[in-house]
Amino acid sequence: MPFSPTRTRTVAIIGGGPAGLMAAEVLGAGGVKVDLYDAMPSVGRKFLLAGKGGMNITHSESFDAFVSRYSGCEEQVARWLERFDASAVRDWIHGLGVETFVGSSGRVFPTDMKAAPLLRAWLHRLRESGVEFHMRHRWLGWRGSKLLFAAPAGELEVEADAVVLALGGGSWARLGSDGAWVPILQARSVDVAPLRPANCGFDVDWSEHFSSRHAGEPLITVAVSARDAAGRITRKQGQFVVTQTGVEGSLIYALSAPLRDQIEAEGSTTIWLDLLPDLGAERVLDEVSRPRGARSVSSHLQSRLGIKGVKSGLLHECLSKQEFADPARLAAALKHLPVTLRRPRPIDEAISSAGGVRLDAIDQESGMLRAMPGVFVAGEMVDWEAPTGGYLLTACFASARAAANGALAWLGTSGN
Repeated sequence: MPFSPTRTRTVAIIGGGPAGLMAAEVLGAGGVKVDLYDAMPSVGRKFLLAGKGGMNITHSESFDAFVSRYSGCEEQVARWLERFDASAVRDWIHGLGVETFVGSSGRVFPTDMKAAPLLRAWLHRLRESGVEFHMRHRWLGWRGSKLLFAAPAGELEVEADAVVLALGGGSWARLGSDGAWVPILQARSVDVAPLRPANCGFDVDWSEHFSSRHAGEPLITVAVSARDAAGRITRKQGQFVVTQTGVEGSLIYALSAPLRDQIEAEGSTTIWLDLLPDLGAERVLDEVSRPRGARSVSSHLQSRLGIKGVKSGLLHECLSKQEFADPARLAAALKHLPVTLRRPRPIDEAISSAGGVRLDAIDQESGMLRAMPGVFVAGEMVDWEAPTGGYLLTACFASARAAANGALAWLGTSGN
């Protein structure tokens, strides 16, 4: 496409989440006219929701450890992060007048733990740079060479010299990430992997007796062991929550990708709970085997090992009466209790999604779709995934900067 050296280039960004906003910042600084379109009444809705429990913006661990979190796509994500890593994210936030701190887990937060002040400062900067926002504009695809939107005043056709798509994945549809872009790109010969839940909970199909008594109760100080597709066992310690149908929470999310993949391959998968991770197996067996007199087994476990509430309920749920009455088998279960996961929760409940535009459908340096010159993609709509802990947001930022700089280079304008 020939570009006049005197004409201002125009770039349309579709999607007002973190990736779209970061692309707008880079493009605005690059001297092009930026119009950002989003179907929702305001931008950054999922960003704000993620910040309600404390805005985890990135992580402080080493670069190599950081990149290792993006299992299966480390090489591509490393390319993005080499240009905009966790340290750069913190510098960028500080440039918005928001200070940060590193928590005990290594996670990085704004000092006030809130997303809203950061978003307000960011939007002010973007508007000052000339970015124009077009809300309630739902992208419908293309009509000829023009972008087509359903807008408040009716259908709208838009011409742009380049396009950055930052439409998110398939989780939390009510906040804008509904995956409606998938068939639009597939119709243009773009290879898209099916969207799947990531950082999600799982169904166990508890008995009514157990779920009615323990749904919503947290399991604190436990460890979970799980097997990946290669047969390797991973063990992590932390906490999670029993739900009406299964399990969810930070410890489950950290293992959700291999658990989901195992269920897809085999129909179900098993995790093993260590209900007493701070005690060795011999100590547990010794305490369980002590004489209990007239006390019930449950009372004995509470007295000797502090097992009560939901932990006690899990033992009754997962063990037969014979196993529960056998001290050796009961002690083994306290350290290695099998729980069968039947299915991941629906994608719309997941924190994030896997799948999306396949990496080999994108020019790895510029972020441009190989099948569609001048169209760039960024953020969660690309086929990568990561655990919670700041990794999702950091890669969204970094991929957006790569795509925006790719667009500037394609337009013949210098990037940054």
